Amino acid sequence: MKIAYLGPEASFTQLTASQIFPNEELLSQSSILDCFNAVEKGEVQKAVVPLENSIEGTVSMTLDYLYDFDVFIENEVVMPIAHHLMIHPHNDDFEKIISHPQALAQTFHFRYRHYKDVPSQDFSSTAASAKLVSENAQEKWAAVANHFAAQLYGLKIVHENIQDFEQNHTKFIVISKRMHGATELKHDVVSEKSSLIVTLPDDHAGGLHQVLSVFAWRKMNLSKIESRTLKTGLGNYFFFINVANEWHPVLAKNVFEELQSLNINVKFLGHYKEYLIKE
Repeated sequence: MKIAYLGPEASFTQLTASQIFPNEELLSQSSILDCFNAVEKGEVQKAVVPLENSIEGTVSMTLDYLYDFDVFIENEVVMPIAHHLMIHPHNDDFEKIISHPQALAQTFHFRYRHYKDVPSQDFSSTAASAKLVSENAQEKWAAVANHFAAQLYGLKIVHENIQDFEQNHTKFIVISKRMHGATELKHDVVSEKSSLIVTLPDDHAGGLHQVLSVFAWRKMNLSKIESRTLKTGLGNYFFFINVANEWHPVLAKNVFEELQSLNINVKFLGHYKEYLIKE
């Protein structure tokens, strides 16, 4: 089976994908969009992409593509994230720090305390920034990436665990074009949840309240609700919703029917388990 992931090799997504699919063919993709496209075109059976970080919040591009593409969520995996500052072994210092924007944000306070005057630059991924540093010994650059990237690209770690908060975790999701094809993982199950996207017909007073009340009076607990712009004009949004615990088919049917009677569009993304990878 072919599995796409947000690369390059030694990215946090690749490390997560290797834990979920240790015996499958993993194919690196240069962007989250490429991961979704690979699934959509049938080039791979599944893809692993980041959804949310405990410090920086939701990965907005993933939410947008869940709305745009005809895919389902099969699993959610929570991975601990540790960032390290690394340089080329031929260098003793550095004049610029490069990494993925989320990694730079997650290490902002460390960099502010120790390297306030050293500029930073966004790059496509943590692993790609490590690779760039390894290929440019003549440049005094440092990368923020993980331990495996340092090993793979032969870099020297000058500071370990520089993330601003100890409890730094990222949620990754497995997407596919099939609703029922989830892989049972050998990791601790944290919870079960269901995800859906709802779109209101127009922006009017009490519109979101109508949506929430459909779940509330049925005592269905919403563990997450987040709005994203439809990019069709100011005030136009879709809402990503997580329903906690078991998904009851009868209640679900009634929920969809009531929402549709309100002229609210519903896209069901699946019912799935959330796993925790401890190391």
